Amino acid sequence: MWISNGFSISTNKEHLDISFIHNFLSKEAYWSKGIPEQIVKKAIKNSPLCFGIYKGDVGNDDFEQVGFARVITDTVTFAYLCDVFILPDYRKLGLSKWLMNIITNHTDLKGVRRFMLATNDAHSLYSQYGFEQNVNPELFMQKVLKNPYQQ
Repeated sequence: MWISNGFSISTNKEHLDISFIHNFLSKEAYWSKGIPEQIVKKAIKNSPLCFGIYKGDVGNDDFEQVGFARVITDTVTFAYLCDVFILPDYRKLGLSKWLMNIITNHTDLKGVRRFMLATNDAHSLYSQYGFEQNVNPELFMQKVLKNPYQQ
């Protein structure tokens, strides 16, 4: 657990507010509109590292979740950062930078050979932590289901 300026970050999944995370991802996040709560729960369960950002100290039972990030990884050769968000009322407080510093320096992620993410609008944030455009995008392929959560 990390504590700074009245906020805390924890990787303990027991502190995560699944309803809060689902609400943001399904209603606010451009990448996951309409995602069912059962998918969010399964994604968190199957991801080895989930970072909750909280107003208050999670060690004192007086806290409120204000952000989240999830890392899919084998902790050695590959990691994918996803579902990163901070509630609008808590942006511009340095929480994103603090979170990225913790993630990129985490013991289980520091030596990962390839660390990837996708973003529409946060390139300047992620570039501060060593992320850059793919040098050879032609090497990468993807399979994407169009509108997987829309019925």
